[in-house]
Amino acid sequence: MTDHAHQPLSADLLAALAKYDTPTICNAMEVVAPGRRLNGFTTRPLVCPFPDLPPVVGYARTATIRATGPSSLSPAEQQAQRLAYYEYVGQGAGPRISVIQDLDGTEAGFGAFWGEVNSAVHKALGCLGVVTDGSIRDIPQWAPGFQALAGSIGPSHAHVHVTRFAGEVRVAGMTVRSDDLIHADRHGAVVIPHEVAARLPEAAELCGRREEPILAIARGSDFTLDKLRDALKRSSEIH
Repeated sequence: MTDHAHQPLSADLLAALAKYDTPTICNAMEVVAPGRRLNGFTTRPLVCPFPDLPPVVGYARTATIRATGPSSLSPAEQQAQRLAYYEYVGQGAGPRISVIQDLDGTEAGFGAFWGEVNSAVHKALGCLGVVTDGSIRDIPQWAPGFQALAGSIGPSHAHVHVTRFAGEVRVAGMTVRSDDLIHADRHGAVVIPHEVAARLPEAAELCGRREEPILAIARGSDFTLDKLRDALKRSSEIH
């Protein structure tokens, strides 16, 4: 049901990527894939009710939703579609991250697809979290450890329903296809091309080493512009 296929990456590599926050991964992406400097990540703010949760890394399970009007399907068809969606979410390489686009335009977030039930169900299906421009609710009852980045928080689910799944979606400026590798934390999310994933940990360490001389001067008690100039030069020479 996915629109492009990849060989699953090793669990060790996914764990290595999860050691870094999402801004660091974006920095590393600038090193290994400079052509993606202007795309592939969220560009609009998202609400993160659980900012202390660690970064999550997983394969995208995509869907679109609407809430401002009822589904055109019969109750039986809605039930069948819901089960088909859950089957899709639970299949394929794991772990997984749900990425859901709200199609209600200026009223995106009118009704919450996400709350106590769906966070628990998706966690049981092997998801680590959700990235959506729709709304979420039931924050105190949310599945423990399940990360959330959402467009808003609201009280009602209104007429919310899945309209399609397993296709391309666009959430907060980030375009995602089913099975894309997603890295997310409190700052936002980024799509990691499978072909560069293995190079990112080393690039992240390089970015850290380049920052060290600058931070040492900036945080020191004897900061001067001359020392900063020297630190910037030494930073640029680290490869």
